[in-house]
Amino acid sequence: MLTELAEDDARGATAEIFAEIRELYATPYVSSIHRHMATRPGVLEWSWDATAPLFRSGVAQETAWRIAGTAALKPLAPIPREALAVWGVSAADIPKISAVAESFTRVAPLNLVFGGIVRRLLQGKSAGARAMKGAAAWSPPAPLAPPPPMVAAASLADAERRLLELFRSGSGDTAFVPGLYRMLAHWPGLLAHLAAALRPSFESSEKQTVASDLLARIDAAVDELLVTLPAPTRPAPSAVEAKHLLGMIDGYRVTSPEMILFGRLIREALPR
Repeated sequence: MLTELAEDDARGATAEIFAEIRELYATPYVSSIHRHMATRPGVLEWSWDATAPLFRSGVAQETAWRIAGTAALKPLAPIPREALAVWGVSAADIPKISAVAESFTRVAPLNLVFGGIVRRLLQGKSAGARAMKGAAAWSPPAPLAPPPPMVAAASLADAERRLLELFRSGSGDTAFVPGLYRMLAHWPGLLAHLAAALRPSFESSEKQTVASDLLARIDAAVDELLVTLPAPTRPAPSAVEAKHLLGMIDGYRVTSPEMILFGRLIREALPR
């Protein structure tokens, strides 16, 4: 499983980078891709130094959200309030769950651009150092409400832990359960329903086609954005570290489109 640095444990430069990511991503938490990088000496500092100009200008966010906004799957059947109540989801919980789902549709596209730039640099592509055509004064949207904490699998009963494991992605030291499901694990009845409702889509031809098209458009945008970046000022990771990071980013290229597509499905299936 991927190691992660808890946000509360971040200090110094790491804490500063985490704070800037929360601000520019307009979300109240830091994604696992950044929290994992923070456990590898110098990696978060190098990757954020390399990509931050795109996020500070707002170009990365607006590009990613525009592309992701057109990606969608066939909707899920609406979830009745009566079913949610049986699963222990109160009326007050519904907007919290909706905000969790929305946060991943907001964050995952940005992680694809972030990971895409880092991936290209690790593959030997050079930043172009061409003047960036970003907005002079970009402001992120209002942040979403703080989500529930991610549930630690070790804290769950056996049946609930096995349920959460159904959502595991990848294998070996780059395997992980995406944060969306770790947050929804607070409502195991709902998570069980989603395991049944979403899993047919995991390998469906529709999902594969939409996700592949989304990745292709993100990759094309990344190549255009790369030439607007200045060269990184910090030393690049070693060849061994680069191999690990590329494997990790490849894992996120599977799960990030799922977070965009499934996060939207979950949000739209909830009662208004």
